Amino acid sequence: MCTKHDKLLELFCKTDQMCVCMLCTVLDHQGHYVVPLKEEYEGKEAELGKTDAEIKQMIQKRRLKIEEMKRSVEFSKKDADREIAAGVQVFSALKESVERSLAELIDTIKEKQRETEKQAEGFIKELEQEISELKKRSSEKISSSKENTFITFQSSPSMNAVPPTKDWTGVSVRPPSYEGTVVRAVNQLEETLSKQMKKLFEVELKRVQQYAVDVTLDPDTAHPKLILSDDGKQVHDNDVKKNLPDNPERFDTSRCVLAKRSFSSGRFYYEVEVKDKTNWDLGVARESINRKGNINPTPQNGQWSICLRNKNEYKAWNLPPVRLSLKCRPEKVGVFVDYEEGLVSFYDVDAAALIYSFSGCCFTQKLYPYFCPCNNGGGKNSAPLIISPVNHTE
Repeated sequence: MCTKHDKLLELFCKTDQMCVCMLCTVLDHQGHYVVPLKEEYEGKEAELGKTDAEIKQMIQKRRLKIEEMKRSVEFSKKDADREIAAGVQVFSALKESVERSLAELIDTIKEKQRETEKQAEGFIKELEQEISELKKRSSEKISSSKENTFITFQSSPSMNAVPPTKDWTGVSVRPPSYEGTVVRAVNQLEETLSKQMKKLFEVELKRVQQYAVDVTLDPDTAHPKLILSDDGKQVHDNDVKKNLPDNPERFDTSRCVLAKRSFSSGRFYYEVEVKDKTNWDLGVARESINRKGNINPTPQNGQWSICLRNKNEYKAWNLPPVRLSLKCRPEKVGVFVDYEEGLVSFYDVDAAALIYSFSGCCFTQKLYPYFCPCNNGGGKNSAPLIISPVNHTE
């Protein structure tokens, strides 16, 4: 009931958002937007019903997201447990190898010392025996000289003779030489650990190869002196500049090219054959990398790469550059990136060895695989960089 006019509230004033009676519309709400109260309620109910459905849908989406997160945590825990177990196994084996090598080293040194002691004991025993013989002969001579006359003494020349003894002038106990003993033991341990590390890296390489992606070169980014194969899998320099449009994406000074495909999350891996080359650069670059003029290829400038110079000088383009000591020349290099972890790793595929890792990187842009075959050096460096299919070894 309308308290002011004592009438039924049959209408709803949308202008003032209140229920009113017929008299109110004439006296107090003239010209306002007024609708029947029943119509308003039905509209409100429909609106409430729609809102309720939306809320239920939002709740359901959030419940599904919670389940997704729980599954992610569960998978993450399984991965963590598996990694811990693998780590314990590897480090236990390494610990056993170190302890075994140390025990063998100690046994070797002790055995040498025992041989020295045994030799010395033999010499000492001989010397003591000779001393005993000499003392005995000395006692006999003294006794004989007291009892016998001079004539008798002369008739027994053996009494004057010194008993036969060993010439000890050049005899001595030489302490054993331990020079190089520890070094040899460490070298042997290093060989053992290298074999174990190779097995470890083989497992690691197989793991990252699971993230292999198809990579194709983008001709729109290639320096005008670079030659790309028709399938976009090879690139080399022939030192002849082509007349190409100088679009913003193209490198105009450094002989580089990017891949067509970019990555802004997750993990990816690809392999590049570098056989027969004397100079090259490989890695990843962010989308905003400077493509005009000379490039300073460092993480600070948006590039994470390694290179070969002068046929056998390897380094990682960090600040300052890091020289890399490799046991053998890689013929195929694997590049692995974990975007969220901020990791870029390079592998010698054939040797199953880690070459170098950039870790703790902060990626905020798209990343592109980056290739630089360098100039051909009068034909000495004319071999191409070749994006190879990944062989998923079992």
